[in-house]
Amino acid sequence: MREPLNRTALTLRPTTIETGVNRFAEGSALIKFGNTHVLCTASVEESVPGWMKGKGVGWVTAEYSMLPRSTHTRTKRDREKVSGRTQEIQRLIGRALRSCVNLEKLGERSIMIDCDVLQADGGTRTASITGACVALALALHKIVQDKKLSALPWLDSVSAVSVGLKNGEVLVDLDYNEDSSCEVDMNFVVTGKSELVEVQGTAERKAFSREDLNRLMDGGFKACEELKKLQLEALLKAGVKI
Repeated sequence: MREPLNRTALTLRPTTIETGVNRFAEGSALIKFGNTHVLCTASVEESVPGWMKGKGVGWVTAEYSMLPRSTHTRTKRDREKVSGRTQEIQRLIGRALRSCVNLEKLGERSIMIDCDVLQADGGTRTASITGACVALALALHKIVQDKKLSALPWLDSVSAVSVGLKNGEVLVDLDYNEDSSCEVDMNFVVTGKSELVEVQGTAERKAFSREDLNRLMDGGFKACEELKKLQLEALLKAGVKI
């Protein structure tokens, strides 16, 4: 059995989403995928990047960072130059979250998502996307509450999960040890309507078959359906229905 005890191959790690953890941000959520903890905040700005001005369209973008002691050894902060890995994850989070919002109905305003990894044990990007979706929904609800929009410009939720193949068995929601030992490592970003936003996959040790890919996808979709339920429950507890 996987850690913690009684966790099956297709079972998520213990997952919680706590909302309203930042009193200043328009939307915030603390998400925990097992020992991976990410603070997600959504900030509303009444402007858009220069290249978008005058188009009547809004924008959603993201920044991602791992705190210096989120891992076993301290890492330096990205003060002068953002690493390639960080850039890749930031772009992934931004793409995922833009699938949630009707940018035309958002109007000329931006929502900046910040995902700060407090503790890392694998799946930081998937936890970031899943938690940031909740923070984003709360921020949009706040815009409507403030009567800056008449209706929620919401399209769909989005969640993400890591899936791996180890000794021929599909495992979902990999922790660090599993991620580093799997023969195949994939990330699935899936909307609430079970449509794919992004698939990232790599054969780490040997090539895998089309049948393996189908099994990995089945595991990823099932896990994202469970994550969607947790997202909706967290939002309902905060008084938001999407």
